[in-house]
Amino acid sequence: MTRTILIADDHPLFRQALAMAAGNVAKDARLVEGATLASALLEAQAADDLALILLDLKMPGAEGFSGVALLHAEKPEVPILVVSSEAAAGTAQKALRFGAVGFIGKDSDLSVIEAAIADALTGKRLAAPVDPLLDPVAAQIASLTPTQLKVMLGVMQGRLNKQIAFDLGLSEATIKAHMTSILKKLDVQNRTQAVLVAKALGLAPA
Repeated sequence: MTRTILIADDHPLFRQALAMAAGNVAKDARLVEGATLASALLEAQAADDLALILLDLKMPGAEGFSGVALLHAEKPEVPILVVSSEAAAGTAQKALRFGAVGFIGKDSDLSVIEAAIADALTGKRLAAPVDPLLDPVAAQIASLTPTQLKVMLGVMQGRLNKQIAFDLGLSEATIKAHMTSILKKLDVQNRTQAVLVAKALGLAPA
């Protein structure tokens, strides 16, 4: 049985380092790479045997935790291990809230990265912090489909329905239908409230 590991990072040298670590841990795995969020999403969609995503938070097309949220929405069953230069505890906690299973700094030793990859592949995950106010909102955002999440990010950028429709290659009527579903899932009345909900969790637009 084959399995694929996706390495999503815009720095070639760090992708090479992550590939070395992943190869050492999972010698049977096929390694694919994405240098932008868009290319990483395409690789994730194409891999039926995707077993793990190694994700840099800051890569072209991703801001805040939009990369984690979008990849988790696309492949909710696949563990996402965030590898980031941001070592703040708050960053790790928010990444976990959006669907990541672990968080390690880019300055970590190779052995630490390999151990984290091994843990993620065996199903081990760090416990997300409990927040009675934010957790229900996170669950609501997690209920959005990949397309709905992309529409939500477009709204956060201040784009009109027709502009979002053009960006996603959909009709304006389809975007309106998605907005109706988004408002219902987030339990809000309008676009402004939906944006506030997303920003409350640090979900920045791509």
